[in-house]
Amino acid sequence: MIARSLRSLVGALALSATALAGHPGSAADLVSRAPAPVAYAPPVAPMSIVSEVRIGGSVQDPGSAERNTSNINGEILFAKPLVSIDPFWQAFVPRPTAGGSYNFGGRTSYGYLGATWTVDLFPETFNRVVFLEGFFGAGFHDGKTGPKALLPPGFNALGCNPLFREAAALGFRITEHLSIMATVEHMSNAGLCIENRGLTNFGGKIGYTF
Repeated sequence: MIARSLRSLVGALALSATALAGHPGSAADLVSRAPAPVAYAPPVAPMSIVSEVRIGGSVQDPGSAERNTSNINGEILFAKPLVSIDPFWQAFVPRPTAGGSYNFGGRTSYGYLGATWTVDLFPETFNRVVFLEGFFGAGFHDGKTGPKALLPPGFNALGCNPLFREAAALGFRITEHLSIMATVEHMSNAGLCIENRGLTNFGGKIGYTF
């Protein structure tokens, strides 16, 4: 009985081998039908009201009186208030953003509120892992606003408070949740006050997307 079962099994295997030999493209067909890797796609609708949290650092305005000092920066990006299924229009919807920067040298520290726009850079070429960002909003600071001649050494004449804040970033998604960014930010009053030295800081951040 056992010998008969073994003979049946060997016969079936021989028939299978013969069929594959007669169709040499069969194995290649199986390989070609393997699914291709799926391009990274950031979540459209986050799991909570908070979309992303970030922490980083920067150098304070290297070409100004506040040079040679550094900052630590924290930021919260909230979920988009509107969601579109069309990726093109979805890119125009910003994430509300709140953050702050503390200067370790006792110079100007600030908080800010505004909106952040994120766009994938050549998504088909870079598999949706490289992105550009822009921010626009208001910055509230503890710096000096008086006439430049009356300021203590080491401070920029910012003119007024609050200031306009603009920022940009070039980022890279390491995983679905983790990303790194090179950043530049600028705060000034657009000439609306007597003094307008402003601040321009350069740095980097690490972000975690929920």
